[in-house]
Amino acid sequence: MPYTILVVEDETAMREIITSYLQKSGFAVIEAEDGLAGLAVLKTQQLDLMILDIMIPHLDGFTLCRYARESSMLPIIMLTARSDEDDKLRGFELGADDYITKPFSPKVLVAKVKALLKRTVHPGDIQELKGGEIRLNTITHTVVVSGNRVELTNKEYQLLRTLMANQGKVFSREELLSTIWGYEYAGDTRTIDTHIKRLRAKLGDEARHIITLIRAGYKFEVRKWTCSPK
Repeated sequence: MPYTILVVEDETAMREIITSYLQKSGFAVIEAEDGLAGLAVLKTQQLDLMILDIMIPHLDGFTLCRYARESSMLPIIMLTARSDEDDKLRGFELGADDYITKPFSPKVLVAKVKALLKRTVHPGDIQELKGGEIRLNTITHTVVVSGNRVELTNKEYQLLRTLMANQGKVFSREELLSTIWGYEYAGDTRTIDTHIKRLRAKLGDEARHIITLIRAGYKFEVRKWTCSPK
């Protein structure tokens, strides 16, 4: 079954070009011409990725991105006609996975789509990762802690999956940025610390398994005792 991609773009010609290139590459495409139409699709359809323009009517791209990220781990590529760094940073902070500035080559966009899907969809992965009271299902992208489902953002999920799949391995902040973000991040490595802090807050007592190594990075290691993560 082909991956299904939502394209939210108010410029008809641009939307049709993007759709055409995606369909030629074997993707199923759902189109939305404004933010409210995109929101309706998000609420009713099973999607694999969203391409989202920032400047769209009724509900802007930032707001739609925030909604998508609060309710799912759907991979998101944002489009903008401006090269303003602040816009890109805001998009990344809201949970966007990649960014592309207009005008752009449709072939480059398709390449980004394929690369992002490759990073976020791993049909050959082990179905469940376990550590302490944490259970992470790589097929459904769900995380259960002590029997209770925990809602994570896409980046939080990817961080946890990367660490749990390589238990005991130390990842530097730079390695985590490269592995999970997959682009030349415009900010600095403190974004990793911020995401780890949010992830730990959601894991509760089980956050103790995510260990900070001063000046080295992070690793996942099951600890039997209780302590406050640092």
